[in-house]
Amino acid sequence: MTATTVDRPAPRHAGEIKRGVVGRLVDALGSGVVQVVMVLIGLFWLVPTLGLLVVSLRDEAVNNAEGWWTVFTKPAQLTIENYSNLLATGFTASFWNTVFITVPTTVLVIGIAAMAAYAFAWIDFPGRDTLFLIVVGLLIVPIQIALIPIAALYGGLGIFGTIPGVVLFHVAFGLPFAIFLLRNFFVGIPASLLEAARMDGATEWKIFSTVVFPLGKPAIASLGIFQFLWVWNDMLIALVFANTESQPMTKALQSEMRQFGTNVDILAPGAFISVIIPLILFFAFQRYFVQGMMAGSVK
Repeated sequence: MTATTVDRPAPRHAGEIKRGVVGRLVDALGSGVVQVVMVLIGLFWLVPTLGLLVVSLRDEAVNNAEGWWTVFTKPAQLTIENYSNLLATGFTASFWNTVFITVPTTVLVIGIAAMAAYAFAWIDFPGRDTLFLIVVGLLIVPIQIALIPIAALYGGLGIFGTIPGVVLFHVAFGLPFAIFLLRNFFVGIPASLLEAARMDGATEWKIFSTVVFPLGKPAIASLGIFQFLWVWNDMLIALVFANTESQPMTKALQSEMRQFGTNVDILAPGAFISVIIPLILFFAFQRYFVQGMMAGSVK
């Protein structure tokens, strides 16, 4: 009686990683083809922004009669009159209100969160872990449940309807995620660097400002992008806590809405201005974005 031999797959060498479908497809097509596909996807993603730009530069009657893509055969349709009409509505004040709300909020969130994250990561104090769990728990608290209590508090303090009131609200609800993100990044910094600085007589503030903060630039830049976008595009907080004098662009554009959106000559240029600034910021710091999103995922 002879034994039947069964063909078995060769054992995988140690450290060999099984390639997935996407990986095998990339190998088959080559990196050049993949890059072309990614560029085409990126251009397709920018099509709505291009269409908004074209609509903002055309007369309302032309926009109602033709699609925006006809501009490629009729470039004479383009005009900056819509932007002149937009500035005449007082939109400039709303633009600066948005800047005065977004920039201080982003700076305060980054500054406070970076110091708190350093303390949670590298300073041993009583109740540290408990406090950090509370901060993480605040991530799930919805903004809506705080609108009425904070509005009553602001009324008593006399800051309801002011820019500082809007900034404080954004800072309070932006800190939990910011601390969580930066703390996860800071704990990945080699402890030997901090110990060497302490042996040289550096204080905690010196270590934070000269060692931890510079090494945390990827996560900080990523956080800055997120925070800037959240506040710049916010409408709920602006509707509740901002008045006519302190309203940002989102509330100003909402107040310009008419039935069936017939005032596209005002809405389109305003919407394009509100879109182009975050796009510029994102592309300027995109090289830090992926590094920041990987914060704390690899030890």
